[in-house]
Amino acid sequence: MTSDAELPPEATAQVVADALARLEPVLPLLRDLGERFAADGHQLALVGGPVRDAFLGRDSLDLDLTTSARPEQIEPLLERWGSATWDMGRDFGTIGARRGETVVEVTTYRADEYDRTTRKPVVAFGDDLAGDLVRRDFTVNAMALRLPHLELVDPHGGMLDLAAGRLRTPSTPEVSFADDPLRMLRAARFVAQLGLTPAPEVVAAMTAAATSLEIVSAERVRDELVKLLLAPDPVAGLRLLVDTGLADQVLPELPALRLEIDEHHRHKDVYEHTLTVLEQAIALDHVRALLDDNRLLDPTLATALEGWQRTGDVDRSARVVVRDVDVEVALRPDTKLGWQPTLDFAPRACRMPAGLDGDPEACLHVPNAEAALADVQG
Repeated sequence: MTSDAELPPEATAQVVADALARLEPVLPLLRDLGERFAADGHQLALVGGPVRDAFLGRDSLDLDLTTSARPEQIEPLLERWGSATWDMGRDFGTIGARRGETVVEVTTYRADEYDRTTRKPVVAFGDDLAGDLVRRDFTVNAMALRLPHLELVDPHGGMLDLAAGRLRTPSTPEVSFADDPLRMLRAARFVAQLGLTPAPEVVAAMTAAATSLEIVSAERVRDELVKLLLAPDPVAGLRLLVDTGLADQVLPELPALRLEIDEHHRHKDVYEHTLTVLEQAIALDHVRALLDDNRLLDPTLATALEGWQRTGDVDRSARVVVRDVDVEVALRPDTKLGWQPTLDFAPRACRMPAGLDGDPEACLHVPNAEAALADVQG
């Protein structure tokens, strides 16, 4: 592992071992491919998202690899390795291949330059892995696993940043965002998807460069916004867009809500009210998923619901707290299904009685909610 700042050796070894275990289903194929490239005198490494996700304990559908080989050298190697190959973008150095259910995309090391009037780079192929990694968007995506020997290359401290929940750029953020302004939207998306906190210099650079988003196509902006909204915590990403001024460029209706007053006077503006509703809707959806899977958050609540169903007691309800949002679980009549658990947002006022039998609006805080939710999402 190469990095200016490193975890203790024993911690690093364990983290790497866990990541390799996550990649175990595809490692035999990747090592075989690495051996083929090495036999022909080329370097090959798994890079970017799949390495990051392995450290996060997540499965990755994408297997992106980078190599010293040029496209005309990559293609015959992949043809001998896989059952099918295709041109993903030869001019950009990318060839795709399939072997069984495994799909890989192999790209020549890049050393592009940008004229900063468009997002289209002047494509140039590089000669080493270090030069390829420094041009990537964020340090957590600038880690590579050399094949076939599974050597971790992390020159910019991506593993430490993942451990700290921090989002930084390999080069200075001003240079990175000037090269490709879309990276600023990706920053907001990674905040929403991965729970990372952008470093202060990243936030400052995003704020200063917000207007440069005008050179990004509407289709690419749309794709990033969709991914952000579908992430586990879209509110965090939306707040970053608004706070840096990026939303003024791509979603001006959102910051404009700060000028509107909540008619119910529960929030200082409609912007905060809208984000609160979004958080509540996500929490509600998580609890509903648990109910649908018969995986309630707490045995006490499960026992209570069973008792209510036996007695037909429809005046009883309990509350769970998920992602800091209160959700009420109650029994409601259903003409086809009988008495069914239903969900609603609980009142803000909440008493804490001795037990569920003591009050029809008993509060129940679930200490293992986050673990249960992570289990469902995983």
